[in-house]
Amino acid sequence: MHRRQRPSHLGLLLLGSQLFQVGLDNIPPVTLAILGLNIYLFLFPAAPLLKTCVSVQEAYWFSDWRRLLLSPFHHVDDLHLYFNMVSLLWKGMKLERRLGGAWFLYLLSVFSVLTGLVYLLLEALLTELTDDQSYSLACAVGFSGVLFALKVLNNHYHPGGVTYVMGLPVSNCYASWVELVLIHITAPGTSFVGHLAGILVGLLYTSGPLKTIMKRCADFVTSNGYSSHPNMYYSSAGTSGYRGSSGGYSGNFRYAPDSNTASYTAGLTEEQQLEAAIRNSLNDRGQNRDRGGPPFYGFSVSQEPSAEDIRWRRLRRFDS
Repeated sequence: MHRRQRPSHLGLLLLGSQLFQVGLDNIPPVTLAILGLNIYLFLFPAAPLLKTCVSVQEAYWFSDWRRLLLSPFHHVDDLHLYFNMVSLLWKGMKLERRLGGAWFLYLLSVFSVLTGLVYLLLEALLTELTDDQSYSLACAVGFSGVLFALKVLNNHYHPGGVTYVMGLPVSNCYASWVELVLIHITAPGTSFVGHLAGILVGLLYTSGPLKTIMKRCADFVTSNGYSSHPNMYYSSAGTSGYRGSSGGYSGNFRYAPDSNTASYTAGLTEEQQLEAAIRNSLNDRGQNRDRGGPPFYGFSVSQEPSAEDIRWRRLRRFDS
């Protein structure tokens, strides 16, 4: 979250260069869509910044709650946009592939609103404790609060490593807090409370009840028939990251063992798609061999014929 405006075009050029280097094909769809939304609203804002930033005065006193939806996706200038979007790019590529596209979109939606709510609570609390109305008037805008929440998740799923914050090696478990302080010192115009709100939301997910609440809400929606795909449901263990002792990623939803669902692979990681392909190939090998068509799960994996296949082909040749 940020509060100062500085006209420039350098950030857009740097962001375009970064996206070109990574390659749009290498960016998961939800991450790419959120990147596109932020860029679009920077170029064509839904409202002026003074009408999109969130503060206790505007959101609570004047009941302008739509600011909770608008503020994360608007930015002060293109360098503000650049730094936030590059951070989203790398965090999104890791987390979306681990959690799955549907759950990652759900996560971003919840974090975007909840970070704003926690920000309002913190500013209201500071107003009461210090008797200083300036905290209630402070208006913040930008995606960085959500990014701090994602940083907590990323460090949670990759424990024990080291992150370099401004050239300083910091343990992953403390990286968010160190970055919070260093950014506030080196860039005084940023919103310390907005970044803190993001960290607290991330901790609510990794160490608090938020993850369980989100799962129950997802289970309620899918169990009552509101899912866009009738055979898809959110897994209660989907966001834990691992699937038993296999060591593979679990994604955020599972599929019923219905053959019709095997053709739908959106949200699955490459490892999951390959596993599903192999499983369906083993189950339907005889059927596909008789009709000579491609497997129903959408793609085929070429492989050398086995001894059984060779014997079967020889018998067919003699029979003919």
